[in-house]
Amino acid sequence: MKKRIAALLLAVLLLGMLPAGACAAEPDGCTLDRVVVLSRHNIRSPLSGSGSLLGDITPHEWFNWTSKPSELSLRGALLETLMGQYFRLWLENEGLFPENYRPEQGAVRFYANAKQRTLATARYFSAGLLPVAETEIESHAAYDTMDPTFNPVLTFVTEDYAEDIRSQVAEMGGEAGMQGILDGLHDAIELLADVADIRESEAYKTGATGDFPEGETKLIIEEGKEVGMTGPIKTATSVADALTLQYYEEADPVKAAFGHTLNREDWLRLHSIVDTYTDMLFTRPLVCVNAANPLLRELRAELETQGRRFSFLCGHDSNIASVLASLGVEDYTLPETIEPRTPIGCKLVFERWLDGAGEAFWKVSLVYQSTDQLREYTRLTLENPPVKTALAFDGVETNADGMIAEADLFALFDGAIDAYDALLERYGESEELPSAA
Repeated sequence: MKKRIAALLLAVLLLGMLPAGACAAEPDGCTLDRVVVLSRHNIRSPLSGSGSLLGDITPHEWFNWTSKPSELSLRGALLETLMGQYFRLWLENEGLFPENYRPEQGAVRFYANAKQRTLATARYFSAGLLPVAETEIESHAAYDTMDPTFNPVLTFVTEDYAEDIRSQVAEMGGEAGMQGILDGLHDAIELLADVADIRESEAYKTGATGDFPEGETKLIIEEGKEVGMTGPIKTATSVADALTLQYYEEADPVKAAFGHTLNREDWLRLHSIVDTYTDMLFTRPLVCVNAANPLLRELRAELETQGRRFSFLCGHDSNIASVLASLGVEDYTLPETIEPRTPIGCKLVFERWLDGAGEAFWKVSLVYQSTDQLREYTRLTLENPPVKTALAFDGVETNADGMIAEADLFALFDGAIDAYDALLERYGESEELPSAA
């Protein structure tokens, strides 16, 4: 007993001797002070009904979805509730929330894009997080429209700017440019065509798919709209995304792949089409700081809102991708998921920790349910948590615990926000452009 007491006293003394910024790994020596979350919506149904591109591009029947096209599915709702419950356990364990927390005015904020899948995701997460509290889900746009904060559109465009965006995207394909990007996806698109039997579909036989999987990829760059795309990569992305969602929903993995037996590497290869599409449209340096500017400003304000304990903003994969690219995230590949960049339902989490001297540091990570957890409705607990992957940022040092000094994190946001103003200064007044080039 005396030895145990002595060990405890020694531990206390050592913690008291920790220098400023020396938070031990969570949470020894530090106190969790605030959490800000940018979430992607959970599982939604695709546009796979009769008469749609997805309905006609395969001779197979898609999963019988539990929601209308593009709305949160029943599985998505249940999974999001599980995630909210896990965050409740975590925040209670860290002392940020008392048990059965009923937040005081302004201590907790939920804000979602005005689409059904984002509003519903925020609602179900809040039910898991605060089961005995009445929570308001903020929405600042008409229902089923895009809130400007979450809408990753180009808020200005000039001819020179559009041309430079096209050049920057083409660089992804090396010397071959846009064709090089398509060539790099050849194996993935061929696998997709085989899995969905696209060449046996009505759309393919009638020419509705063009000369898929060949053909020219064109970017559509217009003011007030997302960077868009026509051509085989866009078509393949729609099908690969729907197959991924079907794999989460359909219990039989062979049935989910239309009778094919696919391994984890096959699913990763299929989803590489979606990741490439997202990178082309939302993460190029000239695009991301424009498309993410309103959301960057919202997050920047939320990071230092006094009296706030927890913030939850719900949008889309394009939001997370463009925000991270704007902040200069170092390259990463997420484990235990077939969506290694922005998995369905993932959370970009900013945690503010205070050390013993009251100095603030931030831990930035992506938290998400693994593919197996999504498929199996896995209960999430402190002993069986979702996957959490720490993120790092170009040119920013982390301390021994992987945390960023508050001034450095704020500087990242300020730099990304200033980069938008630099674009305006560089490219000047907006001009009318043709819709495609």
